[in-house]
Amino acid sequence: MSKGADAARADRRGGLGWIALGALILVASWRMDRFEAMGGSLYTAPGLVPGLLGIALMLLGGLLAWRGWRARGRSAPGPGPLLNGRIAGMLVLSLVYAAGLIGRVPFAPATALFVTLFTAIYAGSVSPARRWGVALLAGALTTLLVVGVFERIFLVRLP
Repeated sequence: MSKGADAARADRRGGLGWIALGALILVASWRMDRFEAMGGSLYTAPGLVPGLLGIALMLLGGLLAWRGWRARGRSAPGPGPLLNGRIAGMLVLSLVYAAGLIGRVPFAPATALFVTLFTAIYAGSVSPARRWGVALLAGALTTLLVVGVFERIFLVRLP
């Protein structure tokens, strides 16, 4: 079988997997308590955002499966390695942030550090001075925006 056929089959299977995950999330969010007895509305239900994300996953999974279905006989480059160095680095960095820093270090500095390092590592081929300048700016602005939105608008205390 050609690499193109393998890629198309992987897209179809992956798309169906995302559709199934999105449907599972949608069902779970629909089953969450809507606090109607306390006067809650649909727009204040805790399952609203996960439900919308589940719908988005289903739609995007459908597009991926459709792309795989359309390309099933064509020759195209096959998928790259499942876990290359960049993906492994991103996973390690994300795990250190989520499991190592959050809860042990205040949220704002942990987030600023994570975004700064992530941006600096994956910024592409730019000069080191520009890379670190953009990374520091991205880390600071992302932290200010996330902390501001969650603490001022959503009234959520961050760890």
